[in-house]
Amino acid sequence: MLEISSTGEIDFLALGAMVHRLDPGPIPFRKASDLRIHVSGGEFNCAANLSDCFRLSTGVATAMVDSPVGDLIHERVRAMGVRPFYKMFEHDGVRGPNMATVYSDQGAGVRAPVVFYNRANEAAALLGPGDFDWTSITSGGVRWFHSGGIFAALAATTPEVIIEGMQAAKAAGAIVSFDLNFRAKLWEIAGGLETAQETMRRIVEHVDVLVGNEEDLQMGLGLTGPDVESSGKLDPSAFFAMMEQVAESLPSVKVVATTLREVHSTNRHEWSAVCWVEGETFRAPTCELDVVDRVGGGDGFASGLFYGLLSGRDPEEALRLGWAHGALLTTFPGDTTMATREQVEAFAEGGSARIQR
Repeated sequence: MLEISSTGEIDFLALGAMVHRLDPGPIPFRKASDLRIHVSGGEFNCAANLSDCFRLSTGVATAMVDSPVGDLIHERVRAMGVRPFYKMFEHDGVRGPNMATVYSDQGAGVRAPVVFYNRANEAAALLGPGDFDWTSITSGGVRWFHSGGIFAALAATTPEVIIEGMQAAKAAGAIVSFDLNFRAKLWEIAGGLETAQETMRRIVEHVDVLVGNEEDLQMGLGLTGPDVESSGKLDPSAFFAMMEQVAESLPSVKVVATTLREVHSTNRHEWSAVCWVEGETFRAPTCELDVVDRVGGGDGFASGLFYGLLSGRDPEEALRLGWAHGALLTTFPGDTTMATREQVEAFAEGGSARIQR
């Protein structure tokens, strides 16, 4: 099982790109006149959730632009209690470098959400080895280090930053996790499927805990497995069938976890999660979600799972905490948590939506 340090100045350190998401609610962008702005980033979301909800000491290493948009994003980093480690870039006033923009309406009923991006001249894609002083960052101790596949796909240099950070974190005694988050469109630009799989495999050699479903494992790592469409969305058999391959080809990986989601409509999902821990398999309960905003649910799951493991819970309890936090996160607008640890623990233990007086 994972040997997690009980001490460290930073409980959880994330490395990845930060973005701002423009959200017109249920209105399609082609008809939108008002927008909410959410600060996001798969790795940052985990750090923010672990700080704000689970009260851990967290940090994020990322690119930051000296501009009003950068100031907006930095304000949210501080508000969520996350310690920043920035590589700063100066905006030229016209072309960038930029903090990436995500456009995402929420959809409604039979109308699915629509997500698209502007990652042109993105500051995070300019990051390279040597941009972060890992010795200084990890000098007080780090218990857990996390990064993800979207950041890996941004440029030829970003995987090298990830590996550099993972090696420094390992030297400091940290557990290392990675969310595969395979995105075909990003990897098409970054060199195609062969490049994606070669890159991801180099990264995963350093990983203890892997987050990703069977499609991520097949597309991102080149593992073979059953047709993901041949079983129901809540059936974990295809996922578990691939774990023997993980054990054989990725010996450093001790834990693999993913969510299970059946989408009946944009606002009504069935939700569960599964976890493989060194040959043992665990499954969370299934619940029905009335979804307010689905973005960030997967990061919410990962955050709760990581918290459970960091706090010494057994794998089944850690999985339930991830499942519960991910479920609750979909009931809030935005990409990061508004839940309390007490709410997560109560739901994980079988709580309900009855009014609290």
